[in-house]
Amino acid sequence: MSDDLARIADALDRLAPAPAPAPDFAAAAYVWDTAPDRLVPIARVNRIPLDLLLGIDRARDTLLDNTRRFADGLPANNALLWGARGMGKSSLVKAVHGELEATGLKLVELQREDIHTVGRLLDLLRDAPHRFVLYCDDLSFGHDDAAYKSLKAVLDGGVAGRPENVIFYATSNRRHLMPRDMIENERGSAINPSEAVEEKVSLSDRFGLWLGFHACDQDNYLAIIRGYCDAYGLDVADATLRAEAIEWQATRGSRSGRVAWQFFTDLAGRHGVRV
Repeated sequence: MSDDLARIADALDRLAPAPAPAPDFAAAAYVWDTAPDRLVPIARVNRIPLDLLLGIDRARDTLLDNTRRFADGLPANNALLWGARGMGKSSLVKAVHGELEATGLKLVELQREDIHTVGRLLDLLRDAPHRFVLYCDDLSFGHDDAAYKSLKAVLDGGVAGRPENVIFYATSNRRHLMPRDMIENERGSAINPSEAVEEKVSLSDRFGLWLGFHACDQDNYLAIIRGYCDAYGLDVADATLRAEAIEWQATRGSRSGRVAWQFFTDLAGRHGVRV
């Protein structure tokens, strides 16, 4: 019988190998992978320089100051960047990290579908001799999704809580991370509506910083594109740039920082400018 048990144990080990040991943290950025648990180093982070993020000055300065304090070992808040899509929320997180990378600050990206494993990730980071920005892009929760409870305990609750060397930044199109109809349904169907709603929206309250990103107007959209042209040495007449940029956003049916970058990418390619 003992031989049979040993063979079963060996088979289970092969099916579910032990987590990889913590890396030496030589890289500046990592992605959390859960098959098995490990931090995958990223050699080159996909980001643009901080000074090219135009039209979001207040959010940029606030997040940069907060992150700099954290990197210096001072108190700092978790941050929720919410609002209009394509307005630079995730770009800002990555750009701020790039601005402070020389301090030794590390960036760790956590995928939305792996939120329930955040406790295991924090156990790996807790004793590391570095400071980490833990970042989740496009964070939101739907109906019957209980993963938000794992995050609540990490942000501002539980016995262990968030390690002193980790700060959590999330981006979302939703201020309260839950669909509005989900919150309204709780009000209408719960035995105690106010308690049910509090349970759903209290996750957002655990972020000390709420940074709102609003839709881009035409002047801002054109200024962003002109800023890209100036930064990369692309010389295009104002009238030509304006006409082509407006036509581009009309075909897309939207106007945002992301659309501006997509137009500039096309423009740079047509003019033989590398970005």
